[in-house]
Amino acid sequence: MKTKIAIFDENQHARNCITELLQSDEAFDVAGVYDDARDCVEKVIKCQAEVVLIDIAMSGMNGIDIVRNLKKELPHILILIQTICEEDELIFDSIRAGASGYILKSYLSIHLIGALKEMQLGGAPLTPVIARKVLKMVEQSHGLIRRPATHDYKLTPKEKEVLVHIVDGLSYKMIAANMNISYETVRSHVKKIYEKLHVASLTEVVAKAINQQLV
Repeated sequence: MKTKIAIFDENQHARNCITELLQSDEAFDVAGVYDDARDCVEKVIKCQAEVVLIDIAMSGMNGIDIVRNLKKELPHILILIQTICEEDELIFDSIRAGASGYILKSYLSIHLIGALKEMQLGGAPLTPVIARKVLKMVEQSHGLIRRPATHDYKLTPKEKEVLVHIVDGLSYKMIAANMNISYETVRSHVKKIYEKLHVASLTEVVAKAINQQLV
C-alpha cells in the first residue's frame, strides 16, 4: 500500500519538483498539494495523508506552531521539514515541536525519497549539515557532564560503527558507502539502535551516545 503524502509549499516550482520526485517512486502517493498551510490540520485529515512535507518558512505563517498543531491533533503524523534555512534555533525548535526530520531544499533531489523511507522505519532523517548543527546543539545542552554508560545496551560491533557515523552526521547512503554495506542493512542497524537505546528521535540517539560515551 502506498504512503499518502501532503505537500505544503508556497513556491509552485518547488511543489511541482517535489510532486514529480514522489511520483517517480511507487511507494508514495501524493494525496494533497497546497500553496499555504492555513487550516493545515483539516487539509491533512481530508486527504488522509500519513506524512506531511512542509516548508517551515512559508510567508505569513509560524512554521513551528504549524508543526506543533499537527502533532497535537494528529500525533501519528510524520512531518518532514524542508527549507533553505539553516538557522540553529529554527532547526532545534522544529524538532522539539515534533518534526520527524529536517532536510534542506538543496538536498531534495538527492535525499528526499531516502529521508521519507527513513522516517517510516522510525528514523529522524537530517541532511549532513543539519545533523552536525544538531550535534553541536546537543553537546552544548547536554555536554557539561559526560558519564560512562551504566547500562549494557548490547550493541553489536556493526551497530556501534553505525552509531559513530550517525553522531558524525552522515546520511544513511554515506554510512552504507563507508561501511561497504547496503542501504537496507544500514536502516536495519539503525532500527535496532533505536530499540536498544530506547529512543525515538535522532536527537535522543546523539544525546545518549555523547552523554554516556557510547562512541
